[in-house]
Amino acid sequence: RLLPEGGRYDFELTQKLVDAFAGIEGLKSEYVLPYAGSSEPLHYSVLAFTSKDRSYVTADPGYEAGMYAAKVSGANIVKVPLAKDYSHDVRAMIAADPNAGLFYICNPNNPTGTITSRADIEYGLAKKPKGSILLVDEAYIHFSDATPSIDLVKADKDLIVLRTFSKIYGMAGLRCGFAIGRPDLLAKIQTYGMNSMPILAVAAATSSLQVPELVPERRKINTDIRNDTFSWLTANNYKFIPSQTNCFMVDTGRPGKDVIAAMAAKNVFIGRVWPVWPTYVRITVGTRSEMEKFQQAWKEVMSAPASASRPGRRESPTLARLGARDLPPGMQRDEFLS
Repeated sequence: RLLPEGGRYDFELTQKLVDAFAGIEGLKSEYVLPYAGSSEPLHYSVLAFTSKDRSYVTADPGYEAGMYAAKVSGANIVKVPLAKDYSHDVRAMIAADPNAGLFYICNPNNPTGTITSRADIEYGLAKKPKGSILLVDEAYIHFSDATPSIDLVKADKDLIVLRTFSKIYGMAGLRCGFAIGRPDLLAKIQTYGMNSMPILAVAAATSSLQVPELVPERRKINTDIRNDTFSWLTANNYKFIPSQTNCFMVDTGRPGKDVIAAMAAKNVFIGRVWPVWPTYVRITVGTRSEMEKFQQAWKEVMSAPASASRPGRRESPTLARLGARDLPPGMQRDEFLS
């Protein structure tokens, strides 16, 4: 019904989406700002709370987008290794810089799909420097059992929570998301601009919120396929990091970029390498048929000598496309399976 209205602005429809989400979460509507995905509020939050005098603190490996914004603000970028259980080492992050302006916690983490505990997030809020905030990115939370942080927003704590419809809701190309925080914190990021929301995205997001079984059904589909893939990896003695989302990291035992190229030559496109873990590659959980193709190609590549892992690239991927928030600036779309 909304397709013919795409040539118009409809601010009332956007407000209805905000009110619907706020009602579900028990929030006041002024605690929610709508955006075309959650990339915009991520960048704007970093610009608002970091500077040459206030650093940006992030996990390593972690989602890189905030670092690009921190470079724009002139902030010092502090990377803190993950804890032994691959969660964010929040204590080390808080101790890393007494002048930090923003602590970025992707929960669950991208790329590892691992969870940072509620206790650690509460520790961060209690011990962080005065005037700083926690930016808790919950893009992947619907895939997992992680405890959401929205109730900490209700308690007026110093954090902004990001949500997106790009992941489990399947709306990466439609673009819809939220920044959730105290009105005074949201006002600081709002100064960097607000745009009219895409009509079709607002309609799709509003409809999705009205189907309570959507998230648990899709979570089960993803979980079943992911766990079957983990069983296969375990049976074949491949080292991986257990994940609670739709992505996970596998240790190739050789330069990861070579494995990416070798998989691409077999028309299977997997994720990128993080510099701190040069032998690990990120795998996204696709459909059953896609993961079967992944398994076949992976076994062939990993059975070949390491020196044979850099064939010529194929031109066009045939598997699933990349979600917009997974693509850092300068990266090529066909380097990923998402």
